[in-house]
Formats: sequence, structure tokens, C-alpha cells
Amino acid sequence: MYLHIPAVIWGALVEIKGWICPLTPWEQYFRQISGEEGYTGGFIEHYLLHIIYPAGITREIEILLGIFVIVLNLGIYSFVVVKSLHKNR
Repeated sequence: MYLHIPAVIWGALVEIKGWICPLTPWEQYFRQISGEEGYTGGFIEHYLLHIIYPAGITREIEILLGIFVIVLNLGIYSFVVVKSLHKNR
């Protein structure tokens, strides 16, 4: 939980703000020094966009998806905390 929450927050912020994950430039660097070609955009666009997002997704939908991730995780963690508090009574 202590690792997952910051990861979810970071992932949602990257999605909402349109940031590029800091690991992407590292990946690009290591690809180039190993003789491979790099790619444009971020990791998600290159590897996952066509899998996760349907064609024609807009920036507004990306923001909504980021908010959905936050709300979903807040709901799950709230449930876990409440259940834990009731269990310890």
C-alpha cells in the first residue's frame, strides 16, 4: 500500500498533466547507446496507447481517465481502511 499509493498518484498526475515519465528519456538514451532507434513521445504512447486507449481519444478523455484512477483507488483504499478499523475493534 505504501508503494502503490504514490505510484497511483504519480501515474494519475502523468496522465492528467500530460507529463512524460522520467524513465522514458532514460530508455531512449540506453536504446541509442546500444545502437537501437528511439521513438517519439512517451512510453505509454509507444507501447500501450493502442492497447489501453481506443483510436481518437482526446485530451479531455485522458484527464477523465486520470481522475477515474484517483477516485477508484480512493474508494478501494477507503474500503480497506474502514474494514481494517472495524476488524480491530
